[in-house]
Amino acid sequence: MKEAKLSVTFLLLTVTFCVCLIVSNLMEIKTVDLGPLTITAGVIVFPISYILNDCIVEVYGFAKARLVIWIGFGMNLLVSLLLQLGIILPGADSWTGQDAMEMIFGAVPRIFAASFVAFLCGSMVNAYVMSRMKLASSGGKGFSLRAIVSSLWGEGVDSVIFFPIAFGGVLAWGEIGMLIVTQTVLKTLYEVMILPVTMRVVNLLRRYEGAIDTVAPKSYKWWKISEL
Repeated sequence: MKEAKLSVTFLLLTVTFCVCLIVSNLMEIKTVDLGPLTITAGVIVFPISYILNDCIVEVYGFAKARLVIWIGFGMNLLVSLLLQLGIILPGADSWTGQDAMEMIFGAVPRIFAASFVAFLCGSMVNAYVMSRMKLASSGGKGFSLRAIVSSLWGEGVDSVIFFPIAFGGVLAWGEIGMLIVTQTVLKTLYEVMILPVTMRVVNLLRRYEGAIDTVAPKSYKWWKISEL
């Protein structure tokens, strides 16, 4: 593999991306009332991963964003598997929290699979749309529009994949459709609201790194993580 220069700032963004992704999944077990709607607590944190994804694509390019997404996927999978290992280990005689631990961290297989597939597809689509729009723009202009459109596509794909896999046959399809629309709109609105902060972060990264990546990646294939 050809050596690629990865700055400390890029590494910090990667770590933050992974932390937000893992924490959002751990928070998913709690439901929160938002006016007439009921959402999961993870909705508060998960969109931050898309915001970081936008920043990474904008400044470092699609290839590095693709690497970050796969790292996030791998770290999230590792945490989930280790938690399952912790559940199945025999507890000490004094241990009384097994039922609570299983309730909180015991993943139902189909929800487990739905979550990982939806994250990977949604994040890749978000990065792809962001990159294509950036390369089509003049000198990287129009970040706000790119951030909103790419997030709408990414969040939409994430929801369209997750809810049918996780709840198909359990909930009515009309209810699943409503969940898809509600989650997509809420997460996108969240990112629109925090867009001024995102733009400020991107501008700081541009100044710190000296420039933004405006070169098309060698490939948009999701598995080409060696192409940096």
